[in-house]
Amino acid sequence: MADVSSIKADPAAIAAATERLAQALATRVPCAAVRDLIGTDDLPAAYAVQQGLVQKRLAAGATVVGRKIGATSEAVQKQLGVDQPDFGYLLDEMDVSYGVNGTPISMRTLVQPRVEAEVAFRLSRDIDVPEDQITLDFVRESVDVAIPALEIVDSRIEGWNIEFTDTVADNASSGLYVIGDAGLPLSEIEPRDVVMSLTINDEERSAGTGAACLGDPLEALRWLAVQAARFGDPLRAGHLILSGALGPFVPFAAGDRVTASISGFAPLTVSFEE
Repeated sequence: MADVSSIKADPAAIAAATERLAQALATRVPCAAVRDLIGTDDLPAAYAVQQGLVQKRLAAGATVVGRKIGATSEAVQKQLGVDQPDFGYLLDEMDVSYGVNGTPISMRTLVQPRVEAEVAFRLSRDIDVPEDQITLDFVRESVDVAIPALEIVDSRIEGWNIEFTDTVADNASSGLYVIGDAGLPLSEIEPRDVVMSLTINDEERSAGTGAACLGDPLEALRWLAVQAARFGDPLRAGHLILSGALGPFVPFAAGDRVTASISGFAPLTVSFEE
């Protein structure tokens, strides 16, 4: 949870920002940015809004199944106009992995979607230790399997006109996600060495490498584990972690076929419908 003692924004402003984003999510009508309410540098306030949004969805029946890390690559940071990563929550209702079996994925909950390819991790144990023990080796040993993933990022804010507090508040601009049917233990794949190509209707639209994700997707996982511990909500066994894009995210539309090819894994192909 956000450290309320360090929040500068007024509670009424946080409530208003939460409601603005919640309405945009419910109606699929983009809203104005929330930085007019919470400012551009009050990260505790932005995460408080995020928590408010997540709690609304949990109250409606959703379940937390993991986390996502955003803005881990320089390409995506440039696209978003930010200079640091952030994180959000994955909920069970965001999982559309049924798409890998050929069923088109519905876009009915999305507002302004983009798609990106990344490496996901399934955790084998809680990462609930003092911060100085959360080393790269520790998080590596905490991974059950690595899995290819597509993240459908989205923004409830009109025209993706966002600054850092806007994307944080909007659950790190999360939408939906797809993971492959099978993963690999880290003894069989080195995440920082993978090469990614993302195609839409067989045309390459994005490319990158594991090293583009904070130098190593496992380093992104370590960063997240530290942040989660600081927020008092550590990562748990069984959680799925989307570690961040390996290349730029790109727009797509209903009827498109998207394929993520990440070396070492079988290609991940899905299609979309309105």
